[in-house]
Amino acid sequence: MSNEAARGPKLMEQVRRAIRVRHYSRRTEASYAAWIRRYIHHHGMRHPESLGPEHVSAFLSALATEGHISASTQNQALCAVLFLYRNVLGRELGAVEGFVRAREPRRLPVVLTRAEVSAVLAHLRGSARLIAGLLYGSGLRLREALELRVKDVDVDRGQIMIRQGKRTAPLPGSRAWGGRIA
Repeated sequence: MSNEAARGPKLMEQVRRAIRVRHYSRRTEASYAAWIRRYIHHHGMRHPESLGPEHVSAFLSALATEGHISASTQNQALCAVLFLYRNVLGRELGAVEGFVRAREPRRLPVVLTRAEVSAVLAHLRGSARLIAGLLYGSGLRLREALELRVKDVDVDRGQIMIRQGKRTAPLPGSRAWGGRIA
């Protein structure tokens, strides 16, 4: 038996298995794997088993100060590293404290009035108008609208089945998307 076979699967393979067992999306898997790799590289390729909460704090601080990432991106990195420790290495990390928090942007949300939405939709044609109408009228995310298939639309029930999100959304009235039902 070779040394590698005796040690078991490599860490990143263990991460992928743990994510798939929990039925996380492929995008989450790719994201978590990338953050875990960055964490390991940040600490000179040391195995995470030998690292503690202070190392996680240092990594997150570096992301905020040197990487200039957003607060939500920093939170995603934290979730990925916590997943590694809890679900792959089987150990609680303890309190991860004292790291520099990335700043939340100070922006006011922009909400268009119905008249403004109508004006925007009036300037669109073809597929762009259909997709924009679905985004507005059904509350679909862009990726959901782009991956929509004809068989996902149930006109009789007035709903759209979103496969990846495993949910349904209401089918908007024909004014929202510029089409006719019939």
